[in-house]
Amino acid sequence: PNVVSYNAAISACEKGGQWEKALELFNSMEGRGGVKPNVITYSAAISACGKGGQWEKGLEIFNSMEGLGVSPNVISYNAAISACGKGGQWEKALELFNSMEGRGGVKPNVITYSAAISACGKGGQWEKGLEIFNSMEGLGVSPNVISYNAAISACGKG
Repeated sequence: PNVVSYNAAISACEKGGQWEKALELFNSMEGRGGVKPNVITYSAAISACGKGGQWEKGLEIFNSMEGLGVSPNVISYNAAISACGKGGQWEKALELFNSMEGRGGVKPNVITYSAAISACGKGGQWEKGLEIFNSMEGLGVSPNVISYNAAISACGKG
């Protein structure tokens, strides 16, 4: 197996809600065949953790990336922000969101904003969610239906 086949298998586990199997594959890569995970691998593993309600594991994987020579991209950040949001960790989600451009020079996209707004909503922070939503266009990111739904949902929980 190579990194592409591992990425496909980890993504399949993520989509199937099998976070434990996804992490088993992720953790076995280098030892089993000397295959080095890339940014796609990390993003899929983080996303699998998020979908499995394992935000701590997802954040741990995210935080290990740079030390292992893999720079997070917008997809990695989106997966980590989403994992924290799903776990009710709105403060950690916003910490990641606010650190993107300074920490890694990564520009948030509409998915990033939607995940941050959603995290605020799940944490009962509708004002913060609305503030993020209202800042989008001024920062050159056009809201989409997901952003609007996240903002409406956040306000509904306020």
